Amino acid sequence: MTQNTAPEDLGTPVSYLVLADGTAVYDRSGTTVGTVDHVLSDEHTNLFHGLLIKTADGHRYAGSDQVDGLFEHGVIVAEPAERLATPSEKEPAESAEGRSTGLRRAWEWLIQPK
Repeated sequence: MTQNTAPEDLGTPVSYLVLADGTAVYDRSGTTVGTVDHVLSDEHTNLFHGLLIKTADGHRYAGSDQVDGLFEHGVIVAEPAERLATPSEKEPAESAEGRSTGLRRAWEWLIQPK
């Protein structure tokens, strides 16, 4: 059995527009998934695509439909880290959940010169 590592109070809900990089990410059981590395959105249409999450095993992508809540002190995602998509240079297949656009954006953000 995994241990719940989420703090009891994650604070008030926040918009993806103000979610800070480095915010802790937990799955539904309270287990730490990682930290927010980047919020993926389309500023022109005000559309939230998802989160690029830094985990112990590399980056993972949580589509907007996999994000259960954004709070001041943490994010809750529907899946444990190992079940989230891994951004890669391969063109993602179109998924029923529509995650391919966000996953492609996650990869593009990772490879851009910093």
